[in-house]
Amino acid sequence: MTTMSYQDGNVLDGPLRELFAVDLSGATGRCASCGRTGPMAELHVFSHAPGLVARCPACEAVMLRLVRSPDRAWLDLRGATFVEVPMPTES
Repeated sequence: MTTMSYQDGNVLDGPLRELFAVDLSGATGRCASCGRTGPMAELHVFSHAPGLVARCPACEAVMLRLVRSPDRAWLDLRGATFVEVPMPTES
């Protein structure tokens, strides 16, 4: 893979917040390739394409792809075995 600059996974917060009712920057994900588990905010996010591509910081495998158009979004999470989302406790 050629060296390209990336942003951290916090850049996914706004685009994913449009799809989900919770903040996913505090969520935990596991890489399907190497098994690393860690915060989604630590992913390396590349925006040099039509969408966002988030890669594992350990093995650089693609964990998430997000592409938007004016009327829909495509989210591909096949590179993650799970995404664990912390939910607020009910009062």
